[in-house]
Amino acid sequence: MQDSRSGCPISLTLEVLGDRWSLIVIRDIMFGNRRHFRELLGQSQERIASNVLADRLKRLVAVGLLSRRDDPTHRQKAVYSLTEPAIQLVPLLAQMGAWGRRHRPVTPELSIRAELLEQGGPVLWEAFMAELRSVHLGTPSPARSVLAELRAAYDAAVTGAEYNRTSSTTALTGVGRPVKTGPSPSAS
Repeated sequence: MQDSRSGCPISLTLEVLGDRWSLIVIRDIMFGNRRHFRELLGQSQERIASNVLADRLKRLVAVGLLSRRDDPTHRQKAVYSLTEPAIQLVPLLAQMGAWGRRHRPVTPELSIRAELLEQGGPVLWEAFMAELRSVHLGTPSPARSVLAELRAAYDAAVTGAEYNRTSSTTALTGVGRPVKTGPSPSAS
């Protein structure tokens, strides 16, 4: 990585994350559990170009936000995982989602997870980071699945089903039992 122009923490962070695509790639891995190049390329709603995706993955690995390992099921595939510094971006992404909900024309289905992250605050963020550490770093699985909670809210918003905000509040406070589900589409 090139020398920094200043020692300002915001400037230094923007040097790593300031382009359009880096946070989108991290978002898709974090919220959508998309771990392979083809998943990231084909399932991104923003339609990232393959050369841009390849460049961003390489850069994010180089700066230590992602790790890359060979996929044991297919020798031509790689599996990308979040590193601890990337997992610690959860509060930043939650705040960006909250700002976007207040100031941009969002859709209900793509903003529901941002709403829940905002409402859940640091308690939810910590639970989500614990789950991401399990998925990406191999730590023990927590009892609560924030990904499942976010997935259920997204699925309800997509199908137009009534989303039970009372059970959501219960989930956000950590009371009650989580429901485990598979990967979900990315959060915006």
